[in-house]
Amino acid sequence: MAQNIAQEITALLTAALAPTRLDVINDSAQHAGHSGDDGSGESHFTVVIESAAFAGKNRLARQRLVLAALGDIPGNRVHAFAMKCSAPGETA
Repeated sequence: MAQNIAQEITALLTAALAPTRLDVINDSAQHAGHSGDDGSGESHFTVVIESAAFAGKNRLARQRLVLAALGDIPGNRVHAFAMKCSAPGETA
């Protein structure tokens, strides 16, 4: 069975960043009928991720790590992608 996008995001981020917390939230239902809704039910996502890989890095560097791990998913395969990145001991 093919993975849905949420499962793919989870697998990619787990492999690349070994998160201590990872929540992949599908926000698509809140945007049904709005711009960017392709009808797939997988067009808008929020990721809350905590990883030791983020320690000592600023917000932009953290976001770049997430985007690098996800390849063509944000902005290409999904319309909207939000993220909250933190290192262990910080609040997201």
